[in-house]
Amino acid sequence: MSAAHSIAEDDADGPLYAASKKVYPQSVSGVYRRIKWILLCVTLGIYYILPFVRWDRGPNEPHQAVLVDLGRRRFYFFFIEIWPQEIYYLTGLLIIAAMTLFLMNALAGRVWCGYLCPQTVWSDLFFQVERLIEGDRRERMNKDAGPWTFQRGREKLTKHTIWLVIAWWTGGAWVLYFADAPTLVRQLATLQAPAMAWIWIGILTFTTYVLAGFMREQVCLYMCPWPRIQAAMIDESALNVTYRRDRGEQRTSLKKATALRAIGEHAGDCIDCHLCVAVCPTGVDIREGSQLGCIQCGLCIDACDSVMAKIGRPARLIAYDTETNVDRRRAGKANVFNPIRARTLLYAIVIALVGGIMTFALATRVDLDLSAIHDRNPMFVKTADGSIRNGYLIRIVNRASADRTFEISVEGAQSPQLQAIGVEQAANGTLSAEVGPDQTRELRVTATLPGALNRPPSQDIAFRVTDMASGRTAVARDHFEAP
Repeated sequence: MSAAHSIAEDDADGPLYAASKKVYPQSVSGVYRRIKWILLCVTLGIYYILPFVRWDRGPNEPHQAVLVDLGRRRFYFFFIEIWPQEIYYLTGLLIIAAMTLFLMNALAGRVWCGYLCPQTVWSDLFFQVERLIEGDRRERMNKDAGPWTFQRGREKLTKHTIWLVIAWWTGGAWVLYFADAPTLVRQLATLQAPAMAWIWIGILTFTTYVLAGFMREQVCLYMCPWPRIQAAMIDESALNVTYRRDRGEQRTSLKKATALRAIGEHAGDCIDCHLCVAVCPTGVDIREGSQLGCIQCGLCIDACDSVMAKIGRPARLIAYDTETNVDRRRAGKANVFNPIRARTLLYAIVIALVGGIMTFALATRVDLDLSAIHDRNPMFVKTADGSIRNGYLIRIVNRASADRTFEISVEGAQSPQLQAIGVEQAANGTLSAEVGPDQTRELRVTATLPGALNRPPSQDIAFRVTDMASGRTAVARDHFEAP
């Protein structure tokens, strides 16, 4: 048989790629559905309300509790203030987030995907709007398969209008984290907001509307990299939503199962009702084992439990379990679950270590810094009266949000006399310099030892700056060079 004839026969059997079928998740009630509703309300409540929470930081400071202030180059989180040069805090947060995700995966699989992922949360909200307007699974399927009517058109228009409102407020809430929320809301209401705000609200509205309203499970299946990473990291001790084959097989109808049990023969608890598939937001049949599309949301557990209650069988035919326990039960052994393992301990230690380092750094950091750089050429100058003069570049960093006046002094075995251009000099030989908020000021300073002193060839000295208002100090050490 020729290759061309073989390919023609294959094409006659069907297309190489089949279009994915639209998923119509059915509503369900139960423990895990309630947990998802609670987390949805909490997470969305925090996201939408947090920009309006106030936090008093004093005069000339923003009073928004959580704010990314690009103008001031600050990130405010309640009492924490992060400066632009402290990028290592962002690195630490990313490490903690990654380790937390890994720890959740080691304990309970893709529990993040099923309960806390933004794609899951907003898709759940969009699903609920769709059910309230168009009906549950069977109604929506029948309407989509039938002809267009005025009623159907009105429902579609209402649904998409509400979706767009949710998407618009989602994009608007994100922008509020970058500006004073009440002010920006007034500007948006009066059409006086900056163009950049409208652009970003439009972008985020579009992405939320498309991802949560249309792509839904496609994001989890094809766009998100975490399912593939998680599949490589999972081990046999992690809990996953599992169909307990030791109880469910062999599948049969309720009537046949009852007849088999009546004559003392084995019958599986699964009656092949397919309700677990109907409620799945990604259309997965959990009875086929762990799959890329399963986000571990637990809705199939609630659905199966409701069926088991109706037919008088024990609950949790589908449950958070491990494949190891399925095999152990078949062998007549007890279930085991080991949450404390090498990898979970490692993740927890890294989280605690990085969190501890960041906490210590925040607790001990200062808003004042000083550095001194000695002139390299020449190292010193001998004047006509025999005095020795050294030159330095003094750099004062003021990380506060207000003007500050600093006193500059020098300390050593024999304290040199300080001079600088453009700053005041006190009677005691110290210098006085003003530094603006969140600014750095550089001063050309000379330190001179009179020729009459019996001085050593060179000595260690220390420059000290003192905030005249708060008394805070910073020290930079260097050398005074002499012949």
